Amino acid sequence: MRQYELIERVKSYDPSADEAMLNRAYVYGMRMHGSQLRASGDPYFAHPIEVAGILTEYRMDTATIVTALLHDVIEDTNATRADIAEMFGEEVAELVEGVTKLSKLELTAERTRQAKNLRKFILAISKDVRVLLVKLADRLHNMRTLHFIDKPAKRERIARETLDIYAPLARSIGMHRICSELEELSFEQLNPTARDAIIKRLDTLRAAQGPAVAMVSGEISYQLSRVGISGRVFGREKQPYSIWRKLQRKSVGFSQLSDVYAFRVIVDTEDECYRALGVAHRTWPSVPERFKDYISTPKRNNYRSIHTTVVGPRGIRVELQIRTDEMDRIAEEGVAAHWRYKDKSYGFDPAAAQAGGGRDPLNNIRQLVQVLGHGGEPDELVEHTKLEMFLDQTFVFTPKGRLISLPRGAMPLDFAYAVHTDIGDTTVGVKINGEIRPLRTLLQNGDVVEVIRGPKPETPPDWRSLTVTGRARSAIRRHIRLAEREEFAKLGRATVEQTFVRAGKALADVTLRQVLERFAVASEDELFEAVQRGGVSPTDILQAVFPGLKPEEMAAAAARRRIEDGKGAKLYVQGSGLTAGVSLHFAECCSPVPGDRIVGIVQPDKGLAVHTIDCPRLEEYEDREDLWRDLHWTPEADRSTISRARLTATVRNAPGVLGLVCTAIGEAGGNIVNLRMHHRQADFFDVDIDVDVRDARHLTNIVAALRANPSVEEVERTQN
Repeated sequence: MRQYELIERVKSYDPSADEAMLNRAYVYGMRMHGSQLRASGDPYFAHPIEVAGILTEYRMDTATIVTALLHDVIEDTNATRADIAEMFGEEVAELVEGVTKLSKLELTAERTRQAKNLRKFILAISKDVRVLLVKLADRLHNMRTLHFIDKPAKRERIARETLDIYAPLARSIGMHRICSELEELSFEQLNPTARDAIIKRLDTLRAAQGPAVAMVSGEISYQLSRVGISGRVFGREKQPYSIWRKLQRKSVGFSQLSDVYAFRVIVDTEDECYRALGVAHRTWPSVPERFKDYISTPKRNNYRSIHTTVVGPRGIRVELQIRTDEMDRIAEEGVAAHWRYKDKSYGFDPAAAQAGGGRDPLNNIRQLVQVLGHGGEPDELVEHTKLEMFLDQTFVFTPKGRLISLPRGAMPLDFAYAVHTDIGDTTVGVKINGEIRPLRTLLQNGDVVEVIRGPKPETPPDWRSLTVTGRARSAIRRHIRLAEREEFAKLGRATVEQTFVRAGKALADVTLRQVLERFAVASEDELFEAVQRGGVSPTDILQAVFPGLKPEEMAAAAARRRIEDGKGAKLYVQGSGLTAGVSLHFAECCSPVPGDRIVGIVQPDKGLAVHTIDCPRLEEYEDREDLWRDLHWTPEADRSTISRARLTATVRNAPGVLGLVCTAIGEAGGNIVNLRMHHRQADFFDVDIDVDVRDARHLTNIVAALRANPSVEEVERTQN
């Protein structure tokens, strides 16, 4: 594209564009890139010109076009940010620097690096969406010329990255046209065999149904004109990658797809959209459950349209997409459709973007930033980000009528966290349409959801399975991490206190400031957490505080006292049963219940495993004195805890005996939660029974009741 052609394009939609700046940028970019060549052999500056040309198709402002022309000069030439700021102003300098940073973060196939870069990437584009627009145009042109790269592995990496990150980002801000082309170009590179097969099927279908498509289009136009609606109707063929995704998602064959061809109906006003819908439904039978009104409830990327499927002329199933010209432009161009004149200046108009019930098209990017704020492991970040960008929608309401958009398959916790993180953290139950429902209930379009909240945040780890949104999952993981750190620090402090007491010292009488420096930690809590995780030994801390301790004093501090009597216990099992604490868990090998004599074994990075004193697994730790912790139950645990134990019974094989066993347990006050039969023979069989009990005495009573039953040969508490 020549210099004057680019200027004419920009001036055609923005007569006030700074022509002098555009000319300076064109000349400066060409001069700085000089004789550099691309893989295709073309002059390198042809690339930024094409990127700028793509952005003129979306009528972007002068600063964005100038940024496109200069987006590679800092990275690939001697130009600096200061040079750009001096020649083109601070706004352009910030945009060019933003795009340069994204280029340096170019994502790779290596998972951890990809996740770390994705975090920085999203934070960068959240500051100014124009950075993302330039980057999308940059990636689009690179994908159009991808075939010039010689190395297949590099082509595959770039295509995979485009499909996983750039195309979903384009979709999230509503830029369907760019998203669709990025997907198709990636699909062509990653799975050419499948794409060619779909294209052949489309060619065959087009030859067979071409005349029918023209007939349907004409019939729709005729029916609209009869009631005075002037609209444009044209058929749209589904893209190969879109078909491929649907074949994968719905597990159907090509011949079973009903929307390979859809008909777009463009009318003048929103009112005519609904009138056209009425014409279609009065003229042809509608297909149940195939109607969606995205005008009254737009998608999160601000997509607005009415979708319906009817059995049209000659029995052909016809999908109709009914919208206005403005809705159609937003559907194709997304956030870029909202650059316009306002107050004698040309730029993004957020008020216009949300007019007529529309949504803020940048809200999706802000939600991704919220996910980043919860931190977490790199793999979690990639997972959450893709969840936020990919899933389809369900629309539900708060009791006050506020519309909440959620991914399809969302559950009440997703709703709670979408409203506010504090609400999600304190959720204890939910009412859906006025009825109390389980937290695993899938939300449906139109549901009214009311969250029942508790007095303080409590987020059980298994709640992660009750969510699908990245925002909810990352918030739950963050809450669990914080609770775990608090628990680790508390248990680690108690361990250190116990070690000091054995050496005849008191932790409260000393300062740990020098110890913090020695072990390179910032706070006492961090030090105690390291002790509990196994990274720091409590005897090392003792020696650091009292370097002159005698060998016999150190030996006393490190020794493990007899613990069969439970005396001297400094750590306490909390009275909340099997959810006693994030870092305190009950070993499944012996399933301790209140009343059992218990000990704890430190498991680095996992916390403390609670065992009964006679658990066979303890033999594995006989030589690891430092891992043992003396434990006992709190009075609250003895009074109110419900715990789970396993019994193994040998029962006579006769009709009705299993019912007698269950009755005996129920009459003794036990609650059976699981049964498993094994070793079944002609006369006897074994059954494992998981039962909720109050304490060891209660369990003993249940065992006695079973032994008194004539159908039970023997019964024992299971330890394995």
